[in-house]
Amino acid sequence: MNTTTLSALPASAQAAAPAPRRSLKAVPVLLGFAVLALLPLGLSGFYVELTMKIMILALFALSLELLVGQTGLVCFGHAGFFGIGAYVAALLTPQAGGASLWWLLPASMGAAGLYALAVGALSLRTKGVYFIMITLAFAQMAYFVAHDTPLGGGSDGIYLYFKPEVKLGDFQLLDLDTGHTYYYFVLGCLAATFALLALLLRSRFGRALAGIKANEQRMRAAGFATYPYKLAAFVLSASLAGLAGFLYALKDGFVNPEILSWHHSGAVLLMIILGGLGHLRGALLGALAFTLLQELYQSEAIFGAFAKHWQLSLGLTIIAFVALLPHGLVGLFNRKEAQ
Repeated sequence: MNTTTLSALPASAQAAAPAPRRSLKAVPVLLGFAVLALLPLGLSGFYVELTMKIMILALFALSLELLVGQTGLVCFGHAGFFGIGAYVAALLTPQAGGASLWWLLPASMGAAGLYALAVGALSLRTKGVYFIMITLAFAQMAYFVAHDTPLGGGSDGIYLYFKPEVKLGDFQLLDLDTGHTYYYFVLGCLAATFALLALLLRSRFGRALAGIKANEQRMRAAGFATYPYKLAAFVLSASLAGLAGFLYALKDGFVNPEILSWHHSGAVLLMIILGGLGHLRGALLGALAFTLLQELYQSEAIFGAFAKHWQLSLGLTIIAFVALLPHGLVGLFNRKEAQ
């Protein structure tokens, strides 16, 4: 590590927020997780499933936030890593059940991370629109492997009939098929991911990413090697996307090639923009708002026949949000805290 590392960082990246302000920002997040923990006690099955979907998408959004919001790398192929995590879970789960969570979960995350290592080693040597197009191309390659080969089941996809076992020897620690166990498992993964990223961004590594985002040329001029940090962030982000894909596959019991498509990459990018780039809380808010708006505009009970054109309504709403809230939904909370 070069001794000029910290001096190369912009002042905004070096300065930490005052402790009282950080504590205040943590309160809404803690309250949000507490509400999520209590929701299954008073909601029906449909709303519990919808909440699980939101939590999985929030985890997916957090993984992309590490790249786009914290490192300044706009990736348009993130669905590829999400889909790889989901497909590995499906392909490695025996038809008769009996897969262990202890190796299936690391395998899903590891496969996404290994693919990201290869993609990042090439794509991170480019910048701007070239980086965007290369990541998109690699994601589309994964899509066509799943769609056009027997390996991924083609357009029909693959079904999962059993969730993995969580055992310690012969003792079953968790049964993910009973009650709300899987709901709380997803919630635990989301909370752990948020805590991990929050700690990481306050570390020396996180300050380095902030410096790269603010002024990578200045960091290099000071003798700071930025490439390994960007590659590490890229692989970690992809591994977390693989975790989200793993949870998605287990929730629905089904995967198909559409989860690897560029549409899915665009959707998660919209989530973090809608929530507010540069904030972990923004990824959570963006996933919540995007999913609820999608469900609202697809409701035939409210919009009748026009519900078939929900993409138009959603697009216009997002344009309005971006125009009126340039800092995203999280900007509303930051404005209130500043007052």
